Amino acid sequence: MSTALNIIQDKYEEFAQVAAPLLHITNETEYEQALQVVEELLEQASDDPQDTLNGLIELISRAIAAYESKDSAMMAFDQEADNIAPDVAVLRLLMSQHQLTGADLPEIGDKTLVSKILAGERNLTKQHIEKLAKRFQIDPGLFFKKI
Repeated sequence: MSTALNIIQDKYEEFAQVAAPLLHITNETEYEQALQVVEELLEQASDDPQDTLNGLIELISRAIAAYESKDSAMMAFDQEADNIAPDVAVLRLLMSQHQLTGADLPEIGDKTLVSKILAGERNLTKQHIEKLAKRFQIDPGLFFKKI
């Protein structure tokens, strides 16, 4: 075995031992740690594809995705999110971002109607969407796309 290969193998094994909790996530604590590390790496990494930090971000991101795909609570959340109509998802997001209640949306009507829309019992109309888009200065098309 060549000296270069020995050095690479030794460094890789050292890296694998240190990075194991980030690359093989098995619990919520490791998951949160991996998310924090990726966030910090994203702040440090350049946009240059050759930046070695981008490769590390990719490795940890894959581990995060693998953990999320196995976590039943996250899978249930993803499934629920997939079942929410795009217009309702945007409405919920706007309400959350602006800390609004159903009573704070005169563009739609009274809080009972807002509640029915959020529950999927009624739909936003074209007029509702136009008024909401104007109020929040967003593209009305957002109400028709999955977010």
